[in-house]
Amino acid sequence: MYPLTQQQRIDAVRAQLRDQGFEHTGSMHVDLPTAILYECAIHRNEGHIAQGGALVVETGQYTGRSANDKFIVDEPSSRDRVAWGAVNRPFPEERYNALRARVMAHLKDRELFVQDCRVGADARYQRRVRVITTSAWQSLFARNLFIHPELPKELVALPDFTLINAGGFQADPQVDGTHSEAFILLHLGRREALIGGTAYAGENKKVVFSLMNYLLPLQGVLSMHCSANVGEQDDVAIFFGLSGTGKTTLSTDPRRRMIGDDEHGWSEHGVFNLEGGCYAKVIRLHPQAEPDIWECTRKFGTVLENVVLDPTSRRADLDDDSLTENTRAAYPLASLPKIQISGKAKQPAHVILLTADAFGIMPPVARLTVEQAMYHFLSGYTAKLAGTERGITEPKATFSACFGEPFMVLDPVFYADLLGKKLIETQAKCWLINTGWTGGPYGEGFRMPIQETRAIIDRIFDGDLDLAKTRVDPVFGFEVPMEVLHVDTRHLNPRSTWKDPERYDRQARELADRFVANFSEKFAERVSSRILSGGPVLG
Repeated sequence: MYPLTQQQRIDAVRAQLRDQGFEHTGSMHVDLPTAILYECAIHRNEGHIAQGGALVVETGQYTGRSANDKFIVDEPSSRDRVAWGAVNRPFPEERYNALRARVMAHLKDRELFVQDCRVGADARYQRRVRVITTSAWQSLFARNLFIHPELPKELVALPDFTLINAGGFQADPQVDGTHSEAFILLHLGRREALIGGTAYAGENKKVVFSLMNYLLPLQGVLSMHCSANVGEQDDVAIFFGLSGTGKTTLSTDPRRRMIGDDEHGWSEHGVFNLEGGCYAKVIRLHPQAEPDIWECTRKFGTVLENVVLDPTSRRADLDDDSLTENTRAAYPLASLPKIQISGKAKQPAHVILLTADAFGIMPPVARLTVEQAMYHFLSGYTAKLAGTERGITEPKATFSACFGEPFMVLDPVFYADLLGKKLIETQAKCWLINTGWTGGPYGEGFRMPIQETRAIIDRIFDGDLDLAKTRVDPVFGFEVPMEVLHVDTRHLNPRSTWKDPERYDRQARELADRFVANFSEKFAERVSSRILSGGPVLG
């Protein structure tokens, strides 16, 4: 067969959309490459080119995820599986259909950009995803973040999932039943998502992640909000953590190959990336501390969100937070010097739970039993960092189940049970690492030096901490190394970093009480006593 022309590909996509109830008559572009998307973005006044070649855009009032505007459609095929509640809030299917019709009418004659991508590097669990946007730069974002394989030129595959980002379309809460003018709606039965009212590109990747968090566990695969890398001895490590806790920074290691920075699956065959790119926070990024990510902010093909440009030199100022603390760089994995090209690796040797402790209580590293790992995984204690969600202006202590509760569609206990099973089967070692504060809570203490955190992780990978002498934390019960090469010994016992040790004790007890209260409210009646034993020790 002969390769399809661009017009034939457009016609094929239009026909498939027509079968989905979307009659489009405007101009359309299918799978445009990076250079042409740049041209389109500039001609459409969507952004500017920074010195070095990155495309810089602004997202308006929405500079982070809008958690209150995300809903899952209440429909028969998924109704009994979704863990409904404050996170997974139902949206009536009839309202979805009505809003969808309004969105389709809005988009009918508008210029659209289509990227046919893949999610999941392991072909056994891969899904075809079609991303439709009204802006060229968001099409480039999709091309960067998702897997974009070379497809047969004579084929336009029918997608497994369609994401329609309606750009400037704003909902009317009184008419549409939404929370605001913004909406992120996931229809699991239709394998479709609608986004509108917000230009923040992170909504695109997270709604697809939510889909995979629904599909993969039903296949026995643990879907994870984590980064992952692999060493020269093929030793695999995964890093759980919320945005801003260091997943991208710590897994971008010049001595190890990056598998991915945010979303993975863990199957009976090993670990695989769900994405094809990285979405890194870049506020106050330093070239010495994070050289690989810093280089990506200067590369052609990278999309910089809400990074301030010098109007004369067009230099990106990564220290300027006047638009938001949540400045971002979206770039393909191929922009990094050391990557796992296949996006797949064997079973992990180490599982690392990252927490940014705003109370200043947690040690910089602790060794966890399987029971403790499951307890802390379900607790998901950390601090939401400024800018990652609307309304967050300073670190705020929170519990986010599975270190990614906003994206977990099923019962968190389901994911935790999968984690425990895989830890036992693979005998992976589990660690808790605090990238947050010590010497006092946020506002009084100081953030753990990244050089020390990297040194800790190096010692984990080298096997040094397997043999290290430890103490048992009197409140949380986990083992804490007493010495780590290149780490200030005082930092290993946070109590010694506080000016008032007795105040530390009170704060530690308060934090432990929060753990217990959170777990009792959400999980205590649904987990075994074995998992409960992994929590704080309250005398």
